[in-house]
Amino acid sequence: MKGTRIGMVSLGCSKNRVDSEEILGELVSRGAVPVNDPAEAEVIIVNTCGFIESAKTDSLDSVFEMAQYKDTGSCRLLVVCGCLSERYYDDLKAELPEADLIWGVKDHAGLAEAIDQRITGEITSPVCAASRMLTTPPYRAYLRIADGCDNRCTYCAIPLIRGGRVSRPMEQLTEEATELAERGVTELTVIAQDTSAYGIDLYGEPRLAELLKELAKIEKLRWIRLLYTYPNTVDEKLIDAINSEPKICNYIDMPIQHIDPDMLSAMNRHGTAEHIREITDYIRSANPDFILRTTAIVGFPGETEEQFDTLMGFFREHPYDRLGAFTYSAEDGTPAAEMDGQLPEAVKQRRYNRLMRRQMRISLEANKKRIGRVYEALVDDIADGIAYCRSYAEAAEVDGFIKAAIPEGVNIACGDYVNALITSADTYDLTAEIILSSASRR
Repeated sequence: MKGTRIGMVSLGCSKNRVDSEEILGELVSRGAVPVNDPAEAEVIIVNTCGFIESAKTDSLDSVFEMAQYKDTGSCRLLVVCGCLSERYYDDLKAELPEADLIWGVKDHAGLAEAIDQRITGEITSPVCAASRMLTTPPYRAYLRIADGCDNRCTYCAIPLIRGGRVSRPMEQLTEEATELAERGVTELTVIAQDTSAYGIDLYGEPRLAELLKELAKIEKLRWIRLLYTYPNTVDEKLIDAINSEPKICNYIDMPIQHIDPDMLSAMNRHGTAEHIREITDYIRSANPDFILRTTAIVGFPGETEEQFDTLMGFFREHPYDRLGAFTYSAEDGTPAAEMDGQLPEAVKQRRYNRLMRRQMRISLEANKKRIGRVYEALVDDIADGIAYCRSYAEAAEVDGFIKAAIPEGVNIACGDYVNALITSADTYDLTAEIILSSASRR
């Protein structure tokens, strides 16, 4: 496989991105050479998402788009892997002749061997140890602490695709995080299908707080960020651990999906509405500057106007800084897809629009409160003399930016940390001035 040019299209969530990075690492260890231009790639891999219907469509569109490079480019082998192919392997095998190799979500070394076999006619030994090839900028990376999920929410196909939760040992995680830090990563984002349940299968209890404290000991890490927590295992111990460690961003992504008790029950969401209210209040009282991010589903089967109004009322009384809302999508094989009370798309969209209009006001109000304050900010992009930065309050790829003009004569690069004085705010983004005396260069 030495010298074989590999192109990767990675779709879906950050957990899928980690899979893509591990696959690329396995291929590079066998001598493959990654390329960004699909027209140059001899092997094109499409790592698909199968979470909701729109993601399935996007995945298939990407496969068809990449298949064209068999005629117009250098592609000799088109590989389809990931969640969509794990779930619909037999269907894709029968109905997707464009794909030369279909693979699921596990055994990345096996996939690399299968590609090697197809390209060279044999399986060659790795020329070096496999190591994740980061597809993020070199100063930030994701750390996946577990795979799969035990929650079995009635609307979710993840357990059907990835199985039950399997946590990784803490020692293995700290070793990987240390290695990433040595490679130049300063911002580490902790992910899993359910991060706050980390360790229950290994240690008999959630151990996320302990893991975060161990990660904070890694000297070269500057920020540690937490995504994808599940409300019933977010408790005061976890919040206190976040607040007590300067390297851990005061930011938590805690998808609640709904607040009406009957809706939570129908969704098979563990925990209670009372706990969601109590932990939200605790976070706000423990640290008023803590950033709360969540997601909500509107139009779930049987959702009444009164239940939707309960959700609206919750966000009025307990405003979250960030909210991603979704209209319910019926997924094959999930209990919710067979429930009575499926709602018209027009009703779902109307409720979605109402919720997001409310959230736009909440977001704008929260952003305006930050005017006049100085934040340490990580430069993520530079264009036309403008630095696009993020503070602890903005997660990569899902939140907005802090935009700041780079002062004349000042040398600032992506990956640098600067101090930014917020001067104005809109719904999602902020504008700032870079404080020259505090600009720092790694």
